[in-house]
Amino acid sequence: MTARELPHPRSGSTRSDPGTPVHDLVGIGIGPFNLALAALADRVGGVRTLFLDRSTEFRWHPGLLVDGTTLQVPFLADLVTLVDPTSPWSFLAYLRAHDRLFPFYFAERFHVPRREYDHYCRWTAAALPSCRFGADVTRAAWDAQSGLYRVEFRDTKTGETHHAAARNLVLGIGTEPVVPAPFAELLDTHGPRDVLHSADYLDHRDSLTAAPDVTVVGSGQSGAEVFLDLLRRRTSPRHRIAWLTRSPAFAPMEYSKLGLEHFTPDYTRYFHGLAEPVRDRVLPAQAQLYKAVSAETLAAIHDELYERGVAGGRVRATLMPGVSVTTVVRTPVGLELGCHHTQQDRAFTTLTDKVVLATGYAPRRPDLLDPLDAHLLRDARGRPRIGLDHRIALDESVTGGLYVQNAELHTHGVGTPDLGLGAHRAAVILNAVCGRAVYRLPARTAYTTFGLAAGDTAAPAPLPAPPDELETPRVPAY
Repeated sequence: MTARELPHPRSGSTRSDPGTPVHDLVGIGIGPFNLALAALADRVGGVRTLFLDRSTEFRWHPGLLVDGTTLQVPFLADLVTLVDPTSPWSFLAYLRAHDRLFPFYFAERFHVPRREYDHYCRWTAAALPSCRFGADVTRAAWDAQSGLYRVEFRDTKTGETHHAAARNLVLGIGTEPVVPAPFAELLDTHGPRDVLHSADYLDHRDSLTAAPDVTVVGSGQSGAEVFLDLLRRRTSPRHRIAWLTRSPAFAPMEYSKLGLEHFTPDYTRYFHGLAEPVRDRVLPAQAQLYKAVSAETLAAIHDELYERGVAGGRVRATLMPGVSVTTVVRTPVGLELGCHHTQQDRAFTTLTDKVVLATGYAPRRPDLLDPLDAHLLRDARGRPRIGLDHRIALDESVTGGLYVQNAELHTHGVGTPDLGLGAHRAAVILNAVCGRAVYRLPARTAYTTFGLAAGDTAAPAPLPAPPDELETPRVPAY
């Protein structure tokens, strides 16, 4: 069966206008997650895919590719390895292509530099024929007559408009910076740039380094890395730097081996099976699993502060947790921040020259999806209902699959934004699109038993014994 003849299991027959290519899957946005899907689909015969992104090339958090920073997940959490270690798009294959296998071998590094991960993804994206950059998707709609999604996109170089038809869509649009309300009106790209999000940090690092007083707001990994980088670069005794956060402490991320099992498919299945109100209670209590700072970064900050204090040196740095910024006023002498200390219930003000907002990211919802909005089925809080296979629930008039990547935190839990689950999620989506297990996925991925199965009244059985060593090995199906 050719790709053009391959219908989605629920879609039945399809018909397209002459000249408009029909794809089994069109991805909107090319970040690491859709790139993983493109890489895995590249090895599956008979499946026609297309991935579109408005950028001229792959870019992964370019404003935060600070020298010395690494991924918070091991290199095995690349685009494909945890699903298909034999893939030509693995990180090890990338190293081999660049004659870096021996240096990597001797470096004995489990966590690779963030700049190298970005280069690996750009290498993969440039080589995959299904990835098209400079393609700005302007509209995506369901066409009931043909039983296909219609995607309209503009070539950013020529301005020409193109169309594609798809039996399934996958949204990998990514996230956008979160800007707290007090700063919203001051974040002006045409103004003095005294307020900026950490996503743009490297573009403005020189001006931040030169400023007499800088305040970093937010205590996640990005906030810690920005604070550390500025601390190292600001050597004048006149320079001051502050780090404020609403969190009650500058706390390390949970990184114990059993704690990390919350980032397994087992936990994802368990979390998805909980009742919606329970999920909404559980998720906020798990911030230390995915929103805190690596212990190594916190140690590096402490070491830097300690070195500054040798021989009576003065450390002009303020680290203050439990503080909310409630107001911001731009004055002739700088930014006046109105703050509130939560535990002491006391208000105070501080004056600074520049602010870096390391306040995280949230899923984007672009206007191009307006035609599909009326078809979405929503939960009690108005959020899309999303199945375990990452398929958004739609009304019965839409038979094509609409899948999502990294916008299902409310249904799939803390592993949603984690790179370590990217390959597995991509394989789940690809298996669902193909209607068969083109990639075999493990039945058990954690030692922890997170809950009882339906109908269980006794403790679960232990893990099964390993197969006999002479058993015929199981190989991936493509």
